[in-house]
Amino acid sequence: MFNTSIKSKLFNAVILTSAVTVSAATYAVEFNEAYSAYQAAVTDKNNADIERYAIQSYELGKEKFGADSINTGNLALNAANALIANMPKNNFDKEVKQKVKLLQPQAFELYQETLKIYRERYGDDGIELIDPLLGLSDASSQKYAREYLDDALDIAEDSENAMVIADTKMAYFERLVNSRYYTRKVRNYAFDAHEIYSELLPEDAMKRVLNSFRVANVRFAEKDYDESEALFLGVIKQFQKLDYNHPYELAAHAKLVQIYELEGESDKSTQHCIAIGSMKPWQDDIEPTPLFRKNPDFPISYAKAGKSGSVQLSFTIDKMGFVKNAVVLDTVGGAKFAKESLLALKQWRYAPKFVDGKAVEAKELKVQLDYYIDKR
Repeated sequence: MFNTSIKSKLFNAVILTSAVTVSAATYAVEFNEAYSAYQAAVTDKNNADIERYAIQSYELGKEKFGADSINTGNLALNAANALIANMPKNNFDKEVKQKVKLLQPQAFELYQETLKIYRERYGDDGIELIDPLLGLSDASSQKYAREYLDDALDIAEDSENAMVIADTKMAYFERLVNSRYYTRKVRNYAFDAHEIYSELLPEDAMKRVLNSFRVANVRFAEKDYDESEALFLGVIKQFQKLDYNHPYELAAHAKLVQIYELEGESDKSTQHCIAIGSMKPWQDDIEPTPLFRKNPDFPISYAKAGKSGSVQLSFTIDKMGFVKNAVVLDTVGGAKFAKESLLALKQWRYAPKFVDGKAVEAKELKVQLDYYIDKR
């Protein structure tokens, strides 16, 4: 049997049955070569080759197994998943938009083909239909994605399989969380999944940890800092067991810095500033980005007068990520701008600079704060 899964939505493997009569022997050798190359690309995590050979395997497999074969459906799903995985996320660039415009319809057709074959094989309520339905949501506009997500969730709930329900609700949340269609109901799907994962999965299960990170971010956005703190600390605890620095571990540390600074507990944020500094080395040619930034107040008298201005400052970041020795280098617009800038800058927090594994001071850093009134 062939293990063909590359993009896990709900199921970790899509299987090609070996009990197949080869109807197009002339394609057998070429298919086997393409499919072997596809498997090697999956092992190597080479996304470009995964896409290339997944599409080749599908095209050759369709001739070998027949258009209505379950194997063809599985290969179509693999090819569609590969296209979606390689689809650019930033749609602002003209060339990127063109690539998405080309790939998205191709993936959509492949998911539709899979869904048709799966329906014939598994019926209208088979949980196997969830994967292509979720794929169709990925290959559709957000407006129409909800229809496929609703269909997938209906099947999951009818299955009464808790893990399938949790995975489908989490996929629903991930698809719409950053869209105009993000609602309280969509938000709650992530929380429903969190309850199920917490009950059925061990603490270090990656699926559970990633879900905790997402829920923690929602709690943070809702200013439920106590709950988000506990979740972020749990995420860090699990990621610290890995032998590499996971980006979500860095993000969790950064969020905790913000939480503690907002709550006036700078001593608690220090360990997380240091953790980030030790995990993510400074680049000397790039200005460091504050983990917590207090925006300066706009002087009321200047605002009433319609004044604009700017302040350039020099400062030091100490070994614990605090701003020290802040000095005004230049001011445009009035002395009150300088005063407010100094007050704000002293409350910023950074990851300290590390040299040879030790935190050191970073001196003579510069920043400019601009003040203007939007007169639109």
